[in-house]
Amino acid sequence: MTQATAGETDDPRDRALGPEGRQALITEMVLSTGSVSAQELAESFGVSAMTVHRDLDELQRQGVLRKSRGGATAQPSGTFESNVAFRSKANIEAKQQLARYAAGLVEPGMSVLLDDSTTVFHLLPHLAGLTPLTVATNYLTALTDLSEMRDVQVVALGGHYDAQHRSFMGTPCIESLRSMRFDVAFVSTSAVTGAYTFHQEDKIVAVKREMVAAAEKAHLLVDHSKLRRTALHRLLPLHTFASVVVDPATPAAELATLRENDVRVDVA
Repeated sequence: MTQATAGETDDPRDRALGPEGRQALITEMVLSTGSVSAQELAESFGVSAMTVHRDLDELQRQGVLRKSRGGATAQPSGTFESNVAFRSKANIEAKQQLARYAAGLVEPGMSVLLDDSTTVFHLLPHLAGLTPLTVATNYLTALTDLSEMRDVQVVALGGHYDAQHRSFMGTPCIESLRSMRFDVAFVSTSAVTGAYTFHQEDKIVAVKREMVAAAEKAHLLVDHSKLRRTALHRLLPLHTFASVVVDPATPAAELATLRENDVRVDVA
């Protein structure tokens, strides 16, 4: 009988799954619960703490999650934006309220630009009743849904595909945006602090800036949870946007702070 490698157990569950299978299940656990401890993972899979930390290091490298003290989390931080699978399940009601309001800013015949946020994604069901439209986005999931709508001319903003965000980015995307002009753009971001919007990733910042510049009017859709966060990269000042749309759960004090910054604030 061969001896287990140092730092590993000889649990049959580990041999059956292998690292990739185990990491896939860890991903499911973290994205469904928000966070999990390393000890829980070691006990669940019958492996050592060292093995768990190697798995978490790899998943963090892939941008799926971030390691926290004693485990892993899908929650955002100042330098980490949550995986799109986690974000798509967060604050759904607030995002739907924002989207319903935003739909009132769209008229048939418009050219509409959408970013790759899970907030703006909720606008899609409302667009089907506002056709004809020309709609552009770099978000793969949105492109799939838009392609099935009648009387919607779809413009795919190509670029380098980023699996973590399910969207296209980089120079090709930016050059595409610079070659067009849209009636209206809808964007979101992960943090609003003071008079500015912020995001964790500079590659996202670059694309969102170009989207705002490519539209006659750009509207920022942010649920109340974004108003209590910070992020590394400054995106744009709030006054750049034609309006900032927040959900009804936004505290009065935060509404007052937003309105101090020479910006139109609408409550969905």
